[in-house]
Amino acid sequence: MSHLHRWLRGLLLPGLVLVAALAPGVHAADEKAPGNDLVLKGDAKCTRCHNEDSEYPVLSIGKTRHGTTADPRNPTCDSCHGASEAHLVKPSAKEARVKPDRWFGRKTTTSAADQSATCLACHKDGKRMHWQSSAHTTHDVSCTGCHKVHTSHDPVRDKLTQAETCFACHKEQRAQVNRPSHHPIIEGKVTCSDCHNAHGSAGPALMVRDSVNNTCYTCHMDKRGPFVRNHQPVQENCSICHDPHGTTSPALMKVRAPFICQQCHEPLQHEGIYPGNVNATGAGLAAGLNRMMAVGRNCMVCHTAIHGSNSPANTAGQSGFRR
Repeated sequence: MSHLHRWLRGLLLPGLVLVAALAPGVHAADEKAPGNDLVLKGDAKCTRCHNEDSEYPVLSIGKTRHGTTADPRNPTCDSCHGASEAHLVKPSAKEARVKPDRWFGRKTTTSAADQSATCLACHKDGKRMHWQSSAHTTHDVSCTGCHKVHTSHDPVRDKLTQAETCFACHKEQRAQVNRPSHHPIIEGKVTCSDCHNAHGSAGPALMVRDSVNNTCYTCHMDKRGPFVRNHQPVQENCSICHDPHGTTSPALMKVRAPFICQQCHEPLQHEGIYPGNVNATGAGLAAGLNRMMAVGRNCMVCHTAIHGSNSPANTAGQSGFRR
């Protein structure tokens, strides 16, 4: 029996030693020890947990410009989120994991200024040079309030989906672009960034050019002039007469004609040709000329070149704006 006992002990003890030796390895596997980098340099400590099956998937960043490993300018996880050493420590069953040094999203405790500063460390020139003085900055809107980094499709950079991102805050403009007369935004031909620079601008209302008119002229070049006879409101600001997001009047007019014209022009100024205003009726419209001027009840029936005219005719009336 003693010989058998020694034989069994010699057989079982090495197995027990092997199990004891492997035990730390089993615990390490539970802790998901870092493996190889998957996308960015040094991302192994993050991707061991944040794979595509996790609550916060990150691997899709490899399909973006940030995931181009051949570009030495591209960031690492630490570049945006910080070293986050406390976040890497596995908490006990009753504790929540400590958040990264910097984290992004609607529920973050990281300030909007700190979030944007992370992006501005690289993206600080060109169209973003006016960010610090922009309306979005002053209203605590961060870069990630509009942009999605860990995805191959950033909706705000897509012409077909960008407006929906903007409309999340600009609800009045959502209603305006659905009015009968509107820029073709919902049709996907024009988008918000064609007129506005969300990152800041030297012009008003975040316009991409230094003025409203210069922004409009990028498409409406025939209205630029110069003209022999200039219509002053046109030279001052297109939005005096037009609402670019949408209206219920034709041609994006704020008010339909002739009322839009009568906001500046006294309706009795045609007195002598016919009494009252352009909508007058009765004996004053007996002459054929007067009947012609009332056709359509619209000033632009006669004043067709309302944005400015080079016509040599009617030189005595410099404000005729006729072709």
